[in-house]
Amino acid sequence: MSYEPTYSSPPQEDRPTSTMAIVSLVAGITGLTIFPFLGSLVAVITGPMAKKEIQRSRGALGGEGLATAGVITGWIGVALGVIACCGAFIAFLLPMILVALGLSADEFGALFPIWLGCF
Repeated sequence: MSYEPTYSSPPQEDRPTSTMAIVSLVAGITGLTIFPFLGSLVAVITGPMAKKEIQRSRGALGGEGLATAGVITGWIGVALGVIACCGAFIAFLLPMILVALGLSADEFGALFPIWLGCF
């Protein structure tokens, strides 16, 4: 008789996932799609709260990766929101500056021909 060892995988821990971690991830994704700035702020706030909750549970709760992903997507959404607001502000302010300087669109086009070609 030959003896064949049996291999088994380590037992899977069935830990519940932190609700705050799920909220952070869903809010981060929502902040990039449906509610651009609001969802991102919720993700940035609830992500660290979820991480603290998971640490305080001493291994009883899981979902630290979800919380981290929520924070990352939240900060990406905040950065994109800030860039969009700056772009909108410049697009609104630039014509006023040109009018105040007395430049017409033709003179401005002579200064920046490539930029006006984009519009």
